[in-house]
Amino acid sequence: MIRLNVLLAVVALLFLTVDAKKGFGPGEQDWGHITVRPGAHMFYWLYYTTANVKNYTERPLAIWLQGGPGASSTGYGNFEELGPLDLELNYRNYTWVKDMNVLFIDNPVGSGFSYVENTNLLTRTNNEIALDLVALMKGFYKKHPEFKKVPLHIFCESYGGKMAPEFALELYEAIKRGEIESNLKSVALGDPWTSPMDSVWAWGPFLLQTAMVDQHGYEEIQAAAADCANSIKNERWVEATNKWGATQRVVMWESHYVDFYNILKKIQGGYNAMNLRNDDLMYRTLVDYDLIGDRKYSLDELMKGPVSETLGITKNVRWGSQSSVTFSALSGDFMKPVYHIVEKLLNSTDVQVGVFSGQLDLICATSGTVNWIDKMRWNYRNDYLNAPRKAISVNGIIEGYTKEAGNFSMHWINRAGHMAPADNPAGMSYVLQKYTNFGGM
Repeated sequence: MIRLNVLLAVVALLFLTVDAKKGFGPGEQDWGHITVRPGAHMFYWLYYTTANVKNYTERPLAIWLQGGPGASSTGYGNFEELGPLDLELNYRNYTWVKDMNVLFIDNPVGSGFSYVENTNLLTRTNNEIALDLVALMKGFYKKHPEFKKVPLHIFCESYGGKMAPEFALELYEAIKRGEIESNLKSVALGDPWTSPMDSVWAWGPFLLQTAMVDQHGYEEIQAAAADCANSIKNERWVEATNKWGATQRVVMWESHYVDFYNILKKIQGGYNAMNLRNDDLMYRTLVDYDLIGDRKYSLDELMKGPVSETLGITKNVRWGSQSSVTFSALSGDFMKPVYHIVEKLLNSTDVQVGVFSGQLDLICATSGTVNWIDKMRWNYRNDYLNAPRKAISVNGIIEGYTKEAGNFSMHWINRAGHMAPADNPAGMSYVLQKYTNFGGM
C-alpha cells in the first residue's frame, strides 16, 4: 500500500508539471493563445513559482492585468514591474514569482501578443472585456486543472482598475452557476482608472499643491476638466474621451511636461506633447510607456525579438501591433465609471476587494481614488469611514498606510508612482501578504 501511494504521488507530480517548459528567463513556464471567441485569441504567460515547495500548487495563483487599454501585461507588467527579469535581463530580487505562481494576460484582445483576425472582433465595452477574461480562464483551467482549487487573486493596474472588478464579478457569478471551477479569493486594484472623472478632477489640485503648476495653470486645467465633465454629463462618451485628451495636453503644457506616472521623475529627450494630436498623446501616455521614458523602444525590441523567438511566437503575431486600434475601439467606454461594480462586489460577494495607490501618481491620483471610494454605498461603509488609518511598516520603515473594514481595504503606498510594484516593492509586499499570505520582503 505504501509503494502504491508513493507511485500515485509521483504520477500526480508528473501530471502537475506536464505543461511546464523552459521559457524566457528562470524557472518553469507555460504560455499560449486561448480562443475566447471565434477569431479572438488571448495570450497568457504563466510563471510557476520558484519558491522552495514540493509542489507549485502549494502557492496561490496571481493574475496581473495591465492598463491602457492596450498595454501588455506580458511586456510591461512582466519586465518593468514584477516578473523574474528586468529590462536589462537581470534577475529581479523582489519578483512575485519567488513567492507565488503568476499569470500575465495580454488583455483585452489586441494587446501584446493577443490578437483578433478582424478588428470588428475587438471589445468595445467593459463587460465584453470581462466575458473574454472568463472565457480565457475556462480555457486555462482546461489546460491546467490543477489550479482549479488553488487560491486565485486578481491584481491589476491603471485601466485594469476598470477591467478587473467586472472580470471578478463575472467570474464569481460563473462559479455560482457552475460554469467554471475556480477558487477566487480577492481582487486588488492598483492605481486604478475606476472612476475616470474623479481622477481628472484630481489633476489640477494635486499639481497646484505640489507646486508643479501655478494658480493660472491650475485654472486652465480645471477649465479643461470641466469641459470634459460636461461631455460626460450629456453622455457623449467618445467626445469625453477626446476632451480628456485635451485636458491631458493642458496639463503637459502648464507643468512643462510632468511625468504622468510619477511626478518626481524627469522626462528626457525633449518630449513635446504639443506636437502630438490628442489621440496620439492619449495612446502614447497610456499604452506605449517607453516612448515617454529614457528607454525608448527597448521593451518593444525585447518583446519582438528575443522573447518572440524563445516563445516561438509566429511572425504573423507581432507584439503590440494591434494595441492602438484596441485603444481606439474602447473610446466610447473609456470615460465611464465602474465603481458601482466594485460596490456590487462588496455587497454581493465574499471576495476580498482592495485598492493600492502610489502617492506620486498623477494620472490616477490618490485623492481622486479616495473620492470615488467615498461615493460607494456598501455594507461596511460606516465602519470603514470610522476605522483608523494604520501605518504600513516594513523592516522598521514606514512604506505607506492602510485602512480596512469588512471585505474592503485601501492602501496608500509611499514613494511610489503609477507602477507601485516597481517603485516600492517593500510597500507592495504588505499588499501581497494582505491578500495572498505570501510575498514578504
